[in-house]
Amino acid sequence: MMRHPYPAAVILVAAFLAPSAMPAHADEATVPANGTSTPAPMPQSTDSLYGSNVSEYFQKWFERSDYARATQPNWMTPIVTVTPRLEQEVRSDQYFEVLGNGSSVNQYDSGKLLELIPTTTEEILINPPAYMVRNGPKPISGFGDDPFLIVKQRLLSANEENGNCILTVFLGLQAPTGITAFTANAWEVTPTIAGGKGWGDFDIQSTLSLAIPTANANVIGDALIWNTTYQYHFLTYFWPEFDTAVTHWYGGLRDEKTQVFLSAGMLLGRFEIYGRAKAVIGAAYQWAVTPKMTETPVLTPLYNHAWILSARMPF
Repeated sequence: MMRHPYPAAVILVAAFLAPSAMPAHADEATVPANGTSTPAPMPQSTDSLYGSNVSEYFQKWFERSDYARATQPNWMTPIVTVTPRLEQEVRSDQYFEVLGNGSSVNQYDSGKLLELIPTTTEEILINPPAYMVRNGPKPISGFGDDPFLIVKQRLLSANEENGNCILTVFLGLQAPTGITAFTANAWEVTPTIAGGKGWGDFDIQSTLSLAIPTANANVIGDALIWNTTYQYHFLTYFWPEFDTAVTHWYGGLRDEKTQVFLSAGMLLGRFEIYGRAKAVIGAAYQWAVTPKMTETPVLTPLYNHAWILSARMPF
């Protein structure tokens, strides 16, 4: 059983970021949506990207977000792992899960909606609760808890021409807004460190999170979550990926259990729609490899396998 994945995750992030881990010089190149590099003049100071008043701040919104994207790798946001990159898009994911006890749960929108880049190094994610439908002996439907806010702070980054790496920290908040069948009955705070490194058309993106409930810890427990995506890019629009998702619980009904999911998927994009808007679509199949399924004191792993569909519109 993997009890303490901390050292491995720290070593992984360090290995990604050691070579050329320095901020990119944004005036050297920008990386547009099709993944090719073209020279483009950029401001020597980011001060000019904010304006002198509120009106100018919003007028310069896309200048700032373009600058943020140009100074980081142009990888695709994975299906399962939250990317360390700053992204600006509308997104909707659907999960179709089959549980080990024979029931199934469909999650519509799956806590994804709007991602915005308000500064040159920060992102905010505004998410609605997923609408969940459980089929089986006790069918029920309703909204789950709401992971309504994630804030990202990028610490360092380098685009493909200057090191091809990134390091970011997140803070996520989840509210216990779900119906009785789908709520943890506790607020949850999730700090995260995320990193990535690319080599040519191949990249690895990884996150290490600790989900901390503010109540009911004897039931929920703290969850250490380590996600890693291995991604390749070819023929402009194709982004195949393989993902590992490891969760280890400390306390609660799953105390000292470790759950491992693997997933294989494909993303297609970024296709031109109109103006700044692009389209990205993808799908993945995810399956549990450990632990052996148990129903008491609580179902573990959370589900046996799932299909995941993802649609995004970067802008």
